Amino acid sequence: MRKIFTIGFTRMTAEEFFTTLEDNGVKKVIDVRLFNKSQLLGFSKYPDIEYFLRKILDVEYFHDRKFAPSEMLLDSYKKKYIDWEGYEEAFAALMNVRDIDVYIADNYANEENYCLLCTEVSPDNCHRRLVAEKIREVLEDIEIIHL
Repeated sequence: MRKIFTIGFTRMTAEEFFTTLEDNGVKKVIDVRLFNKSQLLGFSKYPDIEYFLRKILDVEYFHDRKFAPSEMLLDSYKKKYIDWEGYEEAFAALMNVRDIDVYIADNYANEENYCLLCTEVSPDNCHRRLVAEKIREVLEDIEIIHL
């Protein structure tokens, strides 16, 4: 069974973040954030994160905006216009509009040891969990491990 990892970097030091990826054998980080340049932690900003992953761990980095929420959806949730349940429904609809099942089958069927990156500490109310579950739904033989 193949594994998908997910990680939220908020409240992690750079040492904790990179050690966690290394300890789990991650070979590629898929950044699913809408904005990858404006986060608070310096090591998580692009292009720094791409450099650090490559230099420290020899890990590939890819920013995949197909898996990111729309700006309007993210804003609606942050401003509490919608709750988490409404966010999940809207995100699922957005993934359908993007024909995400075909995208996953075409681009992730042969990927292994990758980790979905977002900001939230817990996967519970983070779209990275929804993305991982969608990948598992499409590709089936996948175990999701939240780091």
